[in-house]
Amino acid sequence: MSPNEPEDRPTPYADDPRIRHIDARSLRGLAHPLRMRLLNALREFGPATASGLADRLGESSGATSYHLRQLAAFGFVEDDPERGKGRERWWKARHSGTAFGDDMTGFMQHADPEVRGAIGVVLHELATTHAQELNTWLGTMREWPEEWLRSWDVSDFKVRLTPELSLELAEKIHDLVNSYRGRVPDDTEGSAVVRTHLHIFPRPTD
Repeated sequence: MSPNEPEDRPTPYADDPRIRHIDARSLRGLAHPLRMRLLNALREFGPATASGLADRLGESSGATSYHLRQLAAFGFVEDDPERGKGRERWWKARHSGTAFGDDMTGFMQHADPEVRGAIGVVLHELATTHAQELNTWLGTMREWPEEWLRSWDVSDFKVRLTPELSLELAEKIHDLVNSYRGRVPDDTEGSAVVRTHLHIFPRPTD
């Protein structure tokens, strides 16, 4: 999904029109596993029809059509006028990413149980997607050129931190990843879209 800003972090995406900032209303509209998968597919692979997305995701076209209309109602997707000239309706994502900003903790502690449930759905679906993407890579990595087999990574680290230092670490990793954006043109031979997952969370010590 996109950039997710830790609590109290000054978000660098505040004025970026490519990033959708989530409030309680739009959170409810997003909080469905198929809607999140549809939005991710449109962002990654570009405009598509409901039937095309159904084929890609292994769903019925009725289900994809319904949830695309719901995403449109909440401002996540819209018609693609350049393609939607035939009988089929084409859809495109309105933004390239999603940010929760300082509202993340507020959602988890919200007085409305529907909001708390919605953020739980979103976060668990994100975690599921990350696991699926990694497992897909592990299952297909032999199909990639040798150069890519030497340049991927899966690591985990354990380090004792305070909450302040944990936030600092997340900020620095975000900044590092963002420093690589735009360095490789889309048509560069041998290049690929690289997915980088970031998980930072405390563990009990006993």
